[in-house]
Amino acid sequence: MRYHRHMSDVLSGVPFGELFGRVESIFTFVFSVVIYWAPFVLGFTAWKMWLAYRRAEYLAKMEWVMLEVRVPKEVNKTPIAMEVVLNAFYQTSKGSWWDWYWKGRVQDYFALEMVSIDGAVKFFIRTTKPYKNVIESALYAQYPDIEIYEVPDYTRYVDYRGKEGEWGMFGAEYAFTKEDPYPIKTYIDYGLDREGVKEEFKTDPLSAVIEFLGSMGKDEQFWLQINVQAAVNRFHKPGTWFEKQNWRKEGEALVKKLAKADEKPKPGEISMPAFKLTDGEREVIKAVERSIGKLGFDCGIRSIYLAKGSAFRAGNIKGLAGLLRQFNTNNLNGFKVVHPTSFDFPWEDWDKIRETTLKKKMFDAYKRRSYFYPPHRRKPITLSSEELATIYHFPGGVTGTPTFGRIESRKGEPPTNLPV
Repeated sequence: MRYHRHMSDVLSGVPFGELFGRVESIFTFVFSVVIYWAPFVLGFTAWKMWLAYRRAEYLAKMEWVMLEVRVPKEVNKTPIAMEVVLNAFYQTSKGSWWDWYWKGRVQDYFALEMVSIDGAVKFFIRTTKPYKNVIESALYAQYPDIEIYEVPDYTRYVDYRGKEGEWGMFGAEYAFTKEDPYPIKTYIDYGLDREGVKEEFKTDPLSAVIEFLGSMGKDEQFWLQINVQAAVNRFHKPGTWFEKQNWRKEGEALVKKLAKADEKPKPGEISMPAFKLTDGEREVIKAVERSIGKLGFDCGIRSIYLAKGSAFRAGNIKGLAGLLRQFNTNNLNGFKVVHPTSFDFPWEDWDKIRETTLKKKMFDAYKRRSYFYPPHRRKPITLSSEELATIYHFPGGVTGTPTFGRIESRKGEPPTNLPV
């Protein structure tokens, strides 16, 4: 503010003709040396355009498969099993510089999805073909009674055309309420890490999600998508101009801040910041340290509610907004809705032109599973493997939703020692 007042005072005393002459001289100097700086600017721009083109070409050639996971009636594993499975999704290799900068290769990513079609709840995993066997092996190792099938993409059966289509739609994405290193409420906080607990005494936060998905009726669909890739260096490193640091370093800096390690003591006072912390502050630090001690995943979460004609129920929009509320805490982190496909006031969007555009983009982004790269690039959030396993795991018998299609048992194979 003081700078602006100073500049206005200086400029107020300068005649317009003289001021114009000064600006003109600056532009004259800049263009007089254009031969020196223009090649760098044009070269950098051309390089970025080339890289964007090659990456778009690489993304278009990726071969995807959709895996449906059918869960047995009895799942006696805790979400720790899913946390182990998620190790298979932690793929950090980008290949050589030739692959990265010439071929346009991008970091591998996946999509974990929970879907309700006419009330039938299903689990899907979308991956590229090279990882199909890796993921199936990881799943069978932890959940030997499940069944995995390669199926068509369910989104192809919905022809959403926006305002004039037969489908009504509402979509939104989810972001954190605090900085990424603050964890959400996980299955450990709910006591689901303990083996041997009877189903009737378990409290699985995912049950609320499954129950809501199971409440969909005929001609209604609800899609929940979690785009996943290994966390990358995307946080600004303090004290530098352009350097980035990873999620773990960001968490360590947060712990240091919460512990008041840099707090200077008053004159004559002994510096003992640990003794100044309250029990609540210690619990927060402990939770952050536990979270950053695990694998980190950059995630993009979005959901879409679709219904044909009169089957559309506006009340389900409220359900979408509060879908992940059971993972929220006041002292740590939580989810909030961002980028909804609607506006609060009618004067913001005349004749719903902007709303129609938002819905088409949201639907297209969901179908493409586009989050980390164009055409629908967004800022991700970082979840630890513990947090991600809390949101996406195969629930036990405590989840009794009738429309959650469970299988009786896995198809048995004949013993290897049968007589010929």
